[in-house]
Amino acid sequence: MADTDSRIDMTTGSVTPRLFRLAWPLVAGNLLQTAYNLADIFWVGRVSAEAVAAVALMFPTSWMFVSVAMGLTAAANAVVSQHIGAGNERAAQRAVGQTVLLAVAVATALATVGYLARRPLVALIGADGTVFRIAVAYIEVIFLAIPFTFLFFVFRAVLRAAGDTRTAMWLVAVSAGLNIVIDPVFILGWGPVPAMGARGAAVATLLARIVAAAAGVYILLDGGWGIRLRVADLTPDGSVLRRLVGVGYPATFDGLARSVAAVAFAGLVARFGAIPTAAYGIGLRYMSVSWTVSGAVGQAAATGVGQNLGARTPDRAAEVTWKGTGATMAALFAVGGLLFAFPAEAMAIFIDDPAVVAEGVTFLRVIAPFLAFLGGLMVVQGGFRGAGDTRVAFVLSLLSRWVFRIPVAWLLAYTFTWGALGLWWSLSLSGVLSFLVGVVWFRLGGWEDNVVDDGGAGTTVDADEEPTMD
Repeated sequence: MADTDSRIDMTTGSVTPRLFRLAWPLVAGNLLQTAYNLADIFWVGRVSAEAVAAVALMFPTSWMFVSVAMGLTAAANAVVSQHIGAGNERAAQRAVGQTVLLAVAVATALATVGYLARRPLVALIGADGTVFRIAVAYIEVIFLAIPFTFLFFVFRAVLRAAGDTRTAMWLVAVSAGLNIVIDPVFILGWGPVPAMGARGAAVATLLARIVAAAAGVYILLDGGWGIRLRVADLTPDGSVLRRLVGVGYPATFDGLARSVAAVAFAGLVARFGAIPTAAYGIGLRYMSVSWTVSGAVGQAAATGVGQNLGARTPDRAAEVTWKGTGATMAALFAVGGLLFAFPAEAMAIFIDDPAVVAEGVTFLRVIAPFLAFLGGLMVVQGGFRGAGDTRVAFVLSLLSRWVFRIPVAWLLAYTFTWGALGLWWSLSLSGVLSFLVGVVWFRLGGWEDNVVDDGGAGTTVDADEEPTMD
């Protein structure tokens, strides 16, 4: 039996302090991840505007592949947290082993396909000339990192599901901290290491993810941090794999829909040239502040909802989601206010090109007031995922990206000839509209019924029924 001292039980006590205890390590870990992303752009910005543009284009492209891991993490979080809430430790351990098995298989296949298709993929995005050459050199290393990235994400997800967010935070600290330290070594060159430019940022990411994946393997095999990975559970178990796939495939499509939309959006930006593309790349890093906070709280909400549905307390699960959403939006309104007040200073940290800074100021002035809505939606989606209702979270992502964003971006930028400004406004409008839809959908209910049984077989029962054994 794993040591549960580091776990947080969301099924008892006051919701707010427990949600805070669960969320703050995730926020801290995501801030470290954001710091790593900012460090990448900072050091790449010392190379050239073309290098920044290449990384900006490849950031959503790489996440198009990595986003498949969202399905695995969502499934692991929902299934493991509900088994924990129901008090079935052994079923939770089985789910961990099957998730790791699935992650290795899927990640290896994706990495192979991505690496083989890297050149036509970069060309399809719209990169050419120097930007194309730099982008290919960057993305081919990122593809090699995908299996380690998948394992890294899965280890964090199962620790979160068990209520142990502090160890998950330290995993991020190891990966992001190492990445930040070695970034300039590989990007600019130091000692015997030659300057690699943007490719050096990818090499640093690969090395950091290898270290983090190794640390995650050790932590889960040891079992002293809240949840255990047993080697025997790596043998394929059809019933558990079907449950994980059933919960996870909508989240995988969710991640793909978001990532493909991000790639399509980056393609729209690229057609306006290197200056808007570089400004977008830097501005996107600042937008990641909203993902940092809201993603972390959404993950905590998913754990809280999962545990409470496992314990048959759906009202408390709803309370977790609403309190998490309110607190997140309040924090992001403050962050947005700072970016709106000091946009030039924020851009100048990363690049000294006046044209890029000027375009970045426009970007931040349009986006900053609406960061809270973009973040609020992510917490509501976390509530749905914790319930195992990943299909609704997927539909919300489709609405946000493919109904409210990409068509509006094309309409404003090209039909109304607003240029890049139209693209920036489409981001803000999609955030507000999709958030309103998500709030209404969650209030309508229905997500309370999606509960795994506590016998570990992975079937679904209605929330008001007694769990059954297969």
